[in-house]
Amino acid sequence: MSRAIEDRLRKSGPGMMNRQGYPAQKYLHYPTRSLTQLRVRSVPVIDNHIPGRVRIQMTCRSILPRLAFAGILLSAIPVVAQPSAREIMKRADELTRGETAQGTYTMTVVRPDWERTRVFAYWSEGTEKSFIRVEEPVKDRGVSFLKVGREMWQYVPRINRVIKIPPSMMLQSWMGSDFTNDDLVKESSVVDDYEHTLLAQEDLDGFDTYKIELVPKPETAVAWDKLIEWIRVDDYVPLRAEYYSERGELVRTMLFGDIKKMSDRVIPARYELIEEKKEGRRTILQLDDVVFDKSIPGSVFTQRNLRRSR
Repeated sequence: MSRAIEDRLRKSGPGMMNRQGYPAQKYLHYPTRSLTQLRVRSVPVIDNHIPGRVRIQMTCRSILPRLAFAGILLSAIPVVAQPSAREIMKRADELTRGETAQGTYTMTVVRPDWERTRVFAYWSEGTEKSFIRVEEPVKDRGVSFLKVGREMWQYVPRINRVIKIPPSMMLQSWMGSDFTNDDLVKESSVVDDYEHTLLAQEDLDGFDTYKIELVPKPETAVAWDKLIEWIRVDDYVPLRAEYYSERGELVRTMLFGDIKKMSDRVIPARYELIEEKKEGRRTILQLDDVVFDKSIPGSVFTQRNLRRSR
């Protein structure tokens, strides 16, 4: 509506009729405040002139006090910072490790023309101590591994000897599987031995995940030039890990599955390690049972306990 028409309607009073023959004054609302102070709202109003007709009436109210109040509320809401890449890896590692852990695994080694299964018990305390004892098959029963700090020992019942495993053997196959000695006893730490970069937050198999790159620190002796891990955003459960060589080639992939509540937390119960360069080779580690954060006697993590495994 033009300014000239609005002026004529103001001066005319309620007698001025609009085009439909209704008093035009009833349809006009002229606020005296500036538009920056106004909020226009549409309100349905019953039209008394024509039965059954509803017209829309525009009203204006001051919104500055409400905006100011909203600003106070927003300023009072705490902003939750996204965790750093290192913190994400730390939470994921602590989730699957706990302060202590003890339980049993079933490991299945898959090759193109055969499969082999072993069952072993394990105990761990933080990142510094772990003890593993083979329970099945009978021919391997009693074979045990002890790790304290950066040192590792193996007990072989067949020859009744305790053998210290040098750092050069940490990356060798563990009992013929695709896992290494380092994988089983976690001599290297994904938290302390790597630099972490958050590459993206993306979907993986329907889950919102953090995609994190891990590059070993210069002083760290590890097998991999780079790792990429996907960690679930909601609960820090790991879903996938890729291992790359110095030439940037994908060497192996770890898939975490069978995610469920075990003990007091939700964790993956299945770890499938796939050799990308060797077709048909993979090893599956199934967590049968586990108890977290229960005290473990110090005598478990001793060389004397290795010989008790006979």
